[in-house]
Amino acid sequence: MKDAFGLPRSLLVLGGTSGIALATARRLIARRTRTVWLAGRPSPALEQAAEDLRTLGADVRTVAFDALDTESHETVLGKVFAEGDIDLVLLVFGLPGDQAHDERDPVRAVQVAQTNYTGAVSAGLVAARALQTQGHGCLVVLSSVAGERARRADFIYGSSKAGLDAFAQGLGDALHGTGARVMVVRPGYVRGEGPFTTTPEAVATAIELGLRRRSEVVWVPGALRLVMSALRHMPRALFRQLPL
Repeated sequence: MKDAFGLPRSLLVLGGTSGIALATARRLIARRTRTVWLAGRPSPALEQAAEDLRTLGADVRTVAFDALDTESHETVLGKVFAEGDIDLVLLVFGLPGDQAHDERDPVRAVQVAQTNYTGAVSAGLVAARALQTQGHGCLVVLSSVAGERARRADFIYGSSKAGLDAFAQGLGDALHGTGARVMVVRPGYVRGEGPFTTTPEAVATAIELGLRRRSEVVWVPGALRLVMSALRHMPRALFRQLPL
């Protein structure tokens, strides 16, 4: 990053209407970010998100981006990077899916997998190459605690996040020493209630702290690191009985 404190002046959001992305953008604009690109499917929600961020003093532009249209990623993202260096790319798009429904509808299940994994692999590689070419910048990849171990309640979504997490870690290793880097963020569940839940604002705060510390992996909340370490090693028969 150009800033000694790790905070960006320019930001590209892949998934421009994401609550976590917008909470992060607001937080970073309050610090020093001045240029923001919101990439997503054209919609009133995307334009409203851009307008809301403009009121905070940032130069905000939107760009049409479809995670499933992988053949367009190089062209779309290339045009953004051609406008100037990007200090931070937030890869936050994804589909939570509906486990009960998707188990009975393979087409829907595949859409979740393709969006969360295949689309992210494509966009992540394109963004990483651009960051490497410019010689600096960070790619923040939004993973999930759901990817740490498959649960009966959301194994379709969780498996896609597990693949994404492994990809992001490997990409970070590939970028080591190039000036560009990857930070993986593993939040608890933003939806619902319980000990594994969090909020967009909490994730945004953790992302800022992770950027300042140049972290490679960020857990939100931090205690999940120890909890998931224990759950990963729990015997499968016992794990099945937990109310997760």
